[in-house]
Amino acid sequence: MGVVTDIRSGRSPERVDGAVHCVKAGRSGSASVSLFWRIFSLNAAGLVVATALLLGPVTVSTPVLVGEALVLLGGLVLLLAGNALVLRFGLVPLQRLDRAMATADLLRPGSRPVVSGPAETAGLITTYNTMLDRLEAERAAGTARALSAQESERHRIARELHDEVGQTLTAVLLQLKRVADRAPEDLREEVGQAQEATRAGLDEIRRIARRLRPGVLEELGLASALRSLAGEFTTHGLTVRPHVTGELPDLTPEAELVVYRVAQEGLTNTARHATADQAELRLQPDPDGVELLVRDNGTGLGDAPEGAGITGMRERALLIGATLTLEPARGGGTDVRLRVPVTEGLR
Repeated sequence: MGVVTDIRSGRSPERVDGAVHCVKAGRSGSASVSLFWRIFSLNAAGLVVATALLLGPVTVSTPVLVGEALVLLGGLVLLLAGNALVLRFGLVPLQRLDRAMATADLLRPGSRPVVSGPAETAGLITTYNTMLDRLEAERAAGTARALSAQESERHRIARELHDEVGQTLTAVLLQLKRVADRAPEDLREEVGQAQEATRAGLDEIRRIARRLRPGVLEELGLASALRSLAGEFTTHGLTVRPHVTGELPDLTPEAELVVYRVAQEGLTNTARHATADQAELRLQPDPDGVELLVRDNGTGLGDAPEGAGITGMRERALLIGATLTLEPARGGGTDVRLRVPVTEGLR
């Protein structure tokens, strides 16, 4: 699909270079004092002050006098407070890193903890950011290869269904017609039922082949393919209204295929799970590129976890730098939005 090279050469090096630059800047500035030296310096200062006081006029009597106890307790409180402050401010970046690691999602890239804190902490955060960049790039490259192989296999299966199974069923249908012409009157009804079943199976094979390999997308373009897709799903109590408005920018073949597959999966989820009777399929220009909207009036997302279909949509969106969001629609139902930016999705 021509995406693997773009992902590896266009994203990861920039992020890695930026992260390395940030940690170098942090180590060369005033925040480069390590956590070890901060704690050691504070403890050393407290011990030096305590030793100086003991060597000076301050003494400890037996039994301990009230004034002496207050001085010792005050010094202890100051030392503990100083240690608490150093540890509190020193561990804040690690707490941010912990939250970032707990919420990291390779399907929602871009979120990175800020490189800050002592040298050790800044180095750890930078290493984590670099690792996340590499994982996102490798996942995107692997997904691109997998989806490319998947599309090739779809085309092969669609071609075999059309050329082999479709032609076989067509031959059976013609043979049944000749049998019906010669059959006795009492058998013609049964032969006619066999003809109808064969014709329905042939239509189903053709429909499956069209869904596996959207030939209309290659021949007539994205707008016509989406209108045809809406027509396919307008059945069994579901009405899909297509709206393709405005002058749409020219998308790359990869971006058009992603838009089509996301629309297909969104309508499939609507037909299978949403119990909706109305759906809208809209493709329109966006200030940053193109926006696809699949909206239904069904039961909504609820608390169900995202399934393989939604995960597949997110992976496809990442391949072209698009953003996929799922949110409740106004008045009930679900909105599936795919935004393809100009910088990533256009020729």
